[in-house]
Amino acid sequence: MEPKLFPLKFFAAIRVIEKACPLNRFLLLYLTPWKATIPGVVCLKGISGMERTPITKEGLERLRQELHRLERKERPDVIKAIAEARSHGDLSENAEYHAAKERQGFIEGRIMELHNKIATSEVIDCSKLPDDRVVFGTIVRLNDLDTGDEFKIRLVGPDESNADDGDISVLSPLGRALIGKEPGDEVKVKTPGGLRLLEIVDINTE
Repeated sequence: MEPKLFPLKFFAAIRVIEKACPLNRFLLLYLTPWKATIPGVVCLKGISGMERTPITKEGLERLRQELHRLERKERPDVIKAIAEARSHGDLSENAEYHAAKERQGFIEGRIMELHNKIATSEVIDCSKLPDDRVVFGTIVRLNDLDTGDEFKIRLVGPDESNADDGDISVLSPLGRALIGKEPGDEVKVKTPGGLRLLEIVDINTE
């Protein structure tokens, strides 16, 4: 199933209320930010009733590139490695064979996972979202009020988060704390190292 690109106004018509949706709080805030104070949850579903996962264009492209590499290169390579290991005789003590089979299991599992992620992805057009508060796709400059350190993060979908690159999932504790906030606001976030007090210095979508 090919993910589709929808403008923000499309989501204004969504009225599916479902408590079990894991994206409930986030979807309520970024899809209907003007109704963020209204109690309730919103779950975005496709025609098939399958839950959709928000993602950026760049994030979806990275998933597709990984899938292409696994299917076109790594899958054939590991099949060749298994065939070569078989030719060496007794498989019970053939370390190369067992290593290749283990690698094959990982590759096939990841291929299935990527197909599912791509099929359930919903590309969000960040240019259609509000630019006066933190929403999906926003780049946020933060000031750690305890240390004085400043750093930037970008809020992205859970399938494309990478803390090393500053890409933080909107469903993470930090992402949830920031959604809907404006420059100058302060947020408290629980981290493995303890409670952190952060100030939003500025935001942009570029």
